[in-house]
This record gives sequence, structure tokens and C-alpha cells, in this order.
Amino acid sequence: MDKKTLELFGTEVKNGLLPPQKSLSSKWFYDEIGDKLFIDIMNMPEYYLTNCEFEILSKQTPEVISAFGISKEPFDLYELGAGDGTKTMELLKSLQGYDFTYRPIDISIHAIDSLTQRVTRDLPNIKVECAQGEYFEVLGSLNQSKPKIILFMGSNIGNMLDERANAFLKALSMTMNAGDKLLLGVDLKKASAIVLPAYNDKQGITAKFNLNLLHRINCELDGNFDLIAFEHAPLYDEERGWAMSFLKSKSTQQVHIKALDTLVDFDEGETIFMEVSRKYDDMSIANITQDTGLQIVEKFYDSKNYFCDIVFEKQ
Repeated sequence: MDKKTLELFGTEVKNGLLPPQKSLSSKWFYDEIGDKLFIDIMNMPEYYLTNCEFEILSKQTPEVISAFGISKEPFDLYELGAGDGTKTMELLKSLQGYDFTYRPIDISIHAIDSLTQRVTRDLPNIKVECAQGEYFEVLGSLNQSKPKIILFMGSNIGNMLDERANAFLKALSMTMNAGDKLLLGVDLKKASAIVLPAYNDKQGITAKFNLNLLHRINCELDGNFDLIAFEHAPLYDEERGWAMSFLKSKSTQQVHIKALDTLVDFDEGETIFMEVSRKYDDMSIANITQDTGLQIVEKFYDSKNYFCDIVFEKQ
């Protein structure tokens, strides 16, 4: 982690752990260990999201590309939070022959390096120019002259509650020109019996994924979190469509983070809010996209209607 990113990490950790409701940003899950654990999560039988979106992009690729309205003009294909690129590879395969540059953006350098190597190896005729960092910082620094297609898949938008998601999409829209497209992946509302196991698997992989952020604080900020003293505690509000992940302190304890010169006290049962994974319906999709200048072109569903990829056009 470079100095600037480490300073940001430290600031956000300190600001997150001092309020009454402690929290840690989910964007910091993704170090080398976190990247590997998330790949394991995506391969879990309980984690339906990956398979559902993969089905859409592998079986409806021509229709998705048609919704992009691509011409012979060169364009840039951006992907925010690209991860390992398994689903994106299906799209890239069908885009071979078009004049474009694939530009994945991710805060994890490990994910970026791995994805670049994969595309270069498996699709050597695809031009790849990756960038590591915060989405808007990277987007704002790049050439905006060519038409853009932006991919924000995996229901990553669901890691924000509606007000923040709306602000995010407004900011994203500001980086787009009229006619640019956005492919937004959203997980749809469904029963707790389907959703909750995706965030509370029997193998305990999701628990390890969440606890790894405490391990990262120990390693990079000289903290002394005892991982055994915390447990993974997910909840799902079926009516609102909020899947929430927490880490719960098993006892009264104090954590010292030396690099931040900070002591953090925990009561028994006190929680750290780790992540929200929002599930959507038509009304909540309308809420997060209002006043963004983004208009729906087409929606694509998997065969179970669990997941939806929506193509928007900037007006």
C-alpha cells in the first residue's frame, strides 16, 4: 500500500471506530488475502449473485451489446471494482473486433494485476489499460474525449444505502457525456432463506473475509485486534431489502492501534458495522437513479429473476 493510501486507510479506520456505532468501510476488505477470500465467496454454492450475473452476460451478450448502441467509432470500456473479471471476460469475448480499450479500475492493486494478466493471456487482442485507485479520482484524470461504456456490476452499488447510492450515481453521471452508457448490476429483493445464507455460509468464508479487515489493521496500522474475540453477525431485513454485516465483540475489551495512537473500547456484544448489501425492486432502483440524468435503455434478468443488469444512457 502506498503512503497516500495508507494515510487514507488510517484516517477512515480511526473515524470509523470512534463513534458510538463503530463501522469500517467495505472498500478496505480487498488486500491480497481479501481478494482471494472474495473469490472463494463468489464460488460458494450459497452466493447466487455471481452465477446469476454470469448467466446474463454469457447467455444474453448480443442483446447487452446491442443495448450499448456501439458504432464503429472507438470507445473506452471502463469497469469499476473489476475484481477477478470472470463475468467481464464473457462480455470482452463478444466485443472482440470492436475498436475499444478496456480500462478496469480497482482500489486493490492485486485485483488489477491479476485481471490484466488474465485478459492479456486469454484475449491478447484486447487493449487493456488498468488503473488503481478511487473511482472518481481515476475517472477524472483520464481522457474523456471518446465515448464511454461504464460497467458497475456485481451489485456493488448495493454496498451503499439509497441516499449515498444516489449521490454516487450523480457523481458518476457527471463524468459521462450525452450518449455514454452505464451497465449497472443490481441484486433483487427476495426471501431471507435465499439471501441470508449468501452472507452467512456454512464454511465460514464470509466470516473470515470480514475478520480479515481486522487482521489488515493489525498488520498495516500496528493494531492488536484479537480476531478470536469477534464473531461474524449478519442480518437481513426482507421488507427493506437490507443485508447487513457486523462483527460483534464477544467480551468487554480494549484495542490499541499504535500507528493511529488510538485506543478503542468495546463492550460485550458491541458491533462494528462492516457492510450493507442492498437488494432492489423497481421503486428503490428509481430512488437511486432520480435526478442523475441516466435513463433506462433495457433490463436483463437471469432465469430465476434473482438479479438484473440494467443499461442506462446519459441524457
